[in-house]
Parts: sequence; C-alpha cells; structure tokens
Amino acid sequence: MANMKILMVICDGMADRPQDELDGRTPLEDASTSTMNKLANDGQCGLMNPIGIGIVPGSDTAHLSLLGYDPYEYYCGRGTLEAAGLGIYMKPGDVAFRCNFATSDENLTILDRRAGRIASGTDDLAEAINGLEIDGVKIIFREAVEHRSVMVLRGPGLSSKVTETDPHHEGQIAWKSTATEPEGEKTARILNKFTKLSFNILDKHPINQARKAEGLKPANIILARGPGGVPDIPNFMENHGLKAEAIVGITLVKGLCRILGMEVPEIDGATGGADTDLDAKMKATIEALSDNDFVLLHIKGTDVFGHDGDAIGKRDFIQKVDDELGNLIANLGDDVLIAITADHSTPVSVMDHASDPVPLLIHGKGLRSDMVENFSELEVSIGALNIIDGQELMLLLKGLAGWNEKFGA
Repeated sequence: MANMKILMVICDGMADRPQDELDGRTPLEDASTSTMNKLANDGQCGLMNPIGIGIVPGSDTAHLSLLGYDPYEYYCGRGTLEAAGLGIYMKPGDVAFRCNFATSDENLTILDRRAGRIASGTDDLAEAINGLEIDGVKIIFREAVEHRSVMVLRGPGLSSKVTETDPHHEGQIAWKSTATEPEGEKTARILNKFTKLSFNILDKHPINQARKAEGLKPANIILARGPGGVPDIPNFMENHGLKAEAIVGITLVKGLCRILGMEVPEIDGATGGADTDLDAKMKATIEALSDNDFVLLHIKGTDVFGHDGDAIGKRDFIQKVDDELGNLIANLGDDVLIAITADHSTPVSVMDHASDPVPLLIHGKGLRSDMVENFSELEVSIGALNIIDGQELMLLLKGLAGWNEKFGA
C-alpha cells in the first residue's frame, strides 16, 4: 500500500480550562464541532504534553517539538525565527529579537504591551526605526502583524546572551537588559540605548500624534524579547524524509518552517490573527497536499482569544475553524492521514500559556478507532493514544502513514 500523506492541523492555543461564562465548559467543549467530533469518533484520540509534563510551552519551542525536534537542543531564540519569517536572513554575529510596539508614558512605564493591538501604521513607524545606528551597530527593523515586529542588530562584538526589555506586564517600567554572560555586555548596552531612543522617536511620530488625538493608544516604544543568533537545525527533509509545506500566517511559525527548509507560500488574507481568511488557507492546504508528503496547517486565532480572555470569541472561532475543516475534509481523498491538535493551552482564565496537556486526534483510512465520540480536552483522555509527548508525534504519524521502516529482520 502506498504511503499516506500527512496533514498536521495546529490550532494555536486551542486547549483551555472550564470557564464560568460557558457554564463550566471549555470553549472547545461548548463549540459546535461536528467535523472534529466525526473525525474523533472514527479515529484515535489522546492527550499530548507538547514538550513535557508540567512545562509551559512557548509557541516556538512547542512547534519545534511537534515537528520532531528536541527544543532543548535546537531552540535558537524566538527573534531568530521571527526574523526568518519576515525574510530577514541573518549573518554570523547578528542578534535578532522579537519585538512589540507598546504604549509607554514619559517615564517608560508600560501602559499597554500591544499598543491597543494596533492594526495600521506600523509600517511607517518601522521605517522611522529601520537603519538607525547605535555605537556602530546597525538596526534592521521590520513590522509584522498588528503590534508585532522584529529587530536584528548587526555589528561587531554582539551576543544573544542578554535579558529582554519586555516586562510582560503593564504598569512596570521597561526592563533594562543585562548580560547573562560577559560577551553579552555590549549587546545589553545597545539594547538599553535603543529602548530610550525608540520612545524619543516614536512618541513624536505623526502616526502616534494622530492616534493620541483620536483617543487611541500610541505605539511609542519598542519592547524586545527572545534574543537569538544564527540557527543550526537539521533540514526537515533530511530529518524525516518528507517533502513538506506549511500553510501559516504568523511570522514566528513561518520563520521556523523556512529555517527547516519547508515551502512557505504567501497567502492573501492569511493575517496570522483572528481575522485570517480561513477559506483561503484551506484551499492552499488542498493545493499543498497535491505536491507534498507533509503539510502543516497552522491557525492562530484560537490563541488570540485565549490571550484576550474572551471565552465566547474563542468558542465561536473554534466553530468557524470546524466549519472550514469540514469543507477541507470533503476535498481530501483516502490517502491523507489527519492530525488535529494544539501547540499549547491558552486558558481564557489565565490569558497566557499554561502547562495543561492538549487534545489530539488522528484520523486515516484503516486506522483503529477508539471510544471517543467528541473532541474535547477531557473526553480524549479515554482514547487509544493515552498520553504522549510532543516529540513523539511525528514518529507516530509517520508510522501510521506507512513511512517508517521496519526495525529488525
């Protein structure tokens, strides 16, 4: 029998906890998900710790793990992945940061880490920052989706061994970067000068003057986190023997997949946010499956609602995803093995990532089916897959799809 193609669907941050607004159900439990329920009913289910028991995964480390890479060995820093996602290819000695446009007062106290989730004008703000030089170090700066951006420092004597400037909570003064090892002292000094300089430039920028006049939060400071250097990660084809493509809108996952050598097409309407064009992504997935052995379909919106503390919005978005998955499944043949899961839990009540395991379903022709009838965080725990670690997922999928060779005679 010919090997099956593999489709991995990651609904970012989909897993959750019981919410009062939903009468004690999770958004996934409360959503109408006929497509995922049918796949679960006909397939195999279980729970998965994306990295390990009790570990709170980042989206970057979780995706490394789910794609079959040990994040403790291959994690190169979020900034590096974000830079690759925006097409910034780093040179030896460069240091990259994942940045936020944020709102600050004149004392550099952070009032909003996402500048009201600014949706326009960041290209002009980025242009005001890009190309600056501090003590002979060039600033390469690009805007991404909404408040997100990327910075690469290029110059002699730099190191990623520094702490970040993002305090991660409002009401705190932007952190001062410090060196975690002696070689990071210059980079920390440059980064601290940049924080003040970004406020001085952006607070006066016409975009932010207009936002203030309209009662909107200005994007008047840059917060940096996730420092990383040049990556050294094995190619996906070499690692797994599968020709691969990723259908993704968010810069972080685009960057990781590009570093792994996967094809990452630009898709009109794939914003990396809750407003993404799900239909366009499903059509792109069908096209990708015609020419690849493995396709990753990444959907970010579920995570956005979790971070915003919006249980109803998260539930409704899960329903939209399920409807679109129904259209996708209707256009697939029997030669596709489908896995649906999350990269981590983002409980609405926490508004951040949590260590809770995530639900997993696998569906394909000829597979054993278990007793799970509905796809949810609790019910999948009775499934045939029991509980696995994220790094085991690719090996499991390749085995079920017929790609793994026999061990022994």
